[in-house]
Amino acid sequence: MRTRFAPSPTGPLHLGHAYSAITAHDFARRQGGMFLLRIEDLDQSRARPEWEAQIFDDLAWLGLTWDGPVLRQATRSAAYEAALTALLGRGLIYGCKCSRRDIAQAA
Repeated sequence: MRTRFAPSPTGPLHLGHAYSAITAHDFARRQGGMFLLRIEDLDQSRARPEWEAQIFDDLAWLGLTWDGPVLRQATRSAAYEAALTALLGRGLIYGCKCSRRDIAQAA
C-alpha cells in the first residue's frame, strides 16, 4: 500500500497541507506501506526552489519521512506517456470533445 503527499512549491504549506501529509504518512506507516513525496512542479512560472526547501523543512519539523527519492512531476512525462500508450493499446482511452462549458454545466 502506498500513500503520497504532493505539494506545489509555489508558496508555504498551510494547516490543511500539514493535516493531509500527517494523515497520509501515519496511515502508510500503520499499514506497513510506503509514504511517497512528489513535488508538483509543473507550474514553472510559480515554482520556486526556496518554497521547495521550505516544504522539506516543514515536513522534517512535523517529523515526517518518506520512502525513496522525491518524485518531481515535471520529470515524469515519459512514465505518463508509457501509461497512456498501454491504456490506448488495451482500448481503455476514450476521446472527449466536451468544451469547458459542457463540463462545468455537467457538474
